[in-house]
Amino acid sequence: MCENPQDFPRERIVLPPLESAADARATQPLVRIEDVTFGYDARVILSGVSLDFPRGQVVAIMGSSGCGKTTLLRLIGGVLTPRAGRVWFDGARVDSADRAALYAMRRRMGMLFQFGALFTDLTVFDNVAFPLRENTDLPESMIRDIVLMKLNAVGLRGTAPLRISEVSGGMARRIALARAIALDPEILLYDEPFTGLDPISMGVIANLIRQLNDATGATSLIVSHDVEECFRICDTAYVLSGGRVIGHGSPAELMASDDPELRQFIRGEPDGPVPFHYPAPPIDQAFGVAR
Repeated sequence: MCENPQDFPRERIVLPPLESAADARATQPLVRIEDVTFGYDARVILSGVSLDFPRGQVVAIMGSSGCGKTTLLRLIGGVLTPRAGRVWFDGARVDSADRAALYAMRRRMGMLFQFGALFTDLTVFDNVAFPLRENTDLPESMIRDIVLMKLNAVGLRGTAPLRISEVSGGMARRIALARAIALDPEILLYDEPFTGLDPISMGVIANLIRQLNDATGATSLIVSHDVEECFRICDTAYVLSGGRVIGHGSPAELMASDDPELRQFIRGEPDGPVPFHYPAPPIDQAFGVAR
């Protein structure tokens, strides 16, 4: 005799939601450096370096001068080609040989150069308008509105008619930032944004980096050796030394590290695993002193 199927308890099967392509993309890092080695002739700058830069975060790349920080930015932008390893941007390999793809990728990037790199023969307005005029077919009326909005975002809308020679160094850095965000880039690359600034201007730039990142949902990479300012605004940081990564994590995690080389950099100690003296023969040999 067959029992009534309705007498059996039914277990509800819950299927996991399907992950869309957009969801999968959102979980992948925007930029990935994969086992990259780079150098000039016999001098190795980066040796087997791997880094991930998540979408929507402010990530600091720190280290002493000459450790390869700016080189990383040039590799991401396709200005340099690694000897070994790969650089990925939004799932596509950065290939300096494919000029069309490279230029299309660069239009999705904004760059704040170390000293601004503004055009001194142009007004503030024309400096910020430059990438819009070069890369879009927007009418001048729309370009005007965008430029004024970008200048307003950095607090300098009133400087639009001025020449670059008429603004201070801190203001020039903010104007360069307005130009960097003119095309609403997905990623902003900052090369030593705090160098040469007074404490007030430094604080203003740091706050702008964090606020613009949060407001636009962009990803920000900051190359700097300024530990205090970077730790104040970044989500995570990488510390480089000798062409390799010696530390990675949140500011709190890096501050708590007991790695001697990492602690020396963060605390600014003059001597330690990174010696004060560059390798050289004994000083008595240099001056011909007999032993």
